[in-house]
Amino acid sequence: MDDFPAWQALRLRALRDHPDAFGSSYEDALASGSAERRGRFEASVSKSDEMSAVFGAFSTDAVLVGTAGLVRSPGAKVRHKGSLWGMYVAPEARGTGAAPQLVASVLATAREWGLEQVQLSVVVGNTPAHRLYERAGFVIFGQERHALQLPDGPRDELLMVRWL
Repeated sequence: MDDFPAWQALRLRALRDHPDAFGSSYEDALASGSAERRGRFEASVSKSDEMSAVFGAFSTDAVLVGTAGLVRSPGAKVRHKGSLWGMYVAPEARGTGAAPQLVASVLATAREWGLEQVQLSVVVGNTPAHRLYERAGFVIFGQERHALQLPDGPRDELLMVRWL
């Protein structure tokens, strides 16, 4: 089964509908090459290289409604760290348990890879996401001022870590 078109559509929807929640922009995602994204996606879905992974949450009728990614830091000195990225659950699937399941899948894979920590960033004011991550055991270790520049002004991000 080829999940890339569904993942790409959901990713674009997330970037379009919630521009303040992601470091990537909708416009940049449209402008970048689909073939390159597909290659990275397919490598991540296989999880065979223990460098990146993509996870999906599906509705009862097999529609992709949520996604999250895990990427291991490259290099000998930082291979013990990973980052949770691209976390998104469509509004119609929120409250179904999809978000905690995605985070749990990311953390389980991080443990399988022998990672010691998983980091993430969340925009200040995104209280539902912040609470989700806290419930999963993430703690704040810093704050980046003006991490994102949007047309209506800058956004700060909370930096969070989950020790494994």
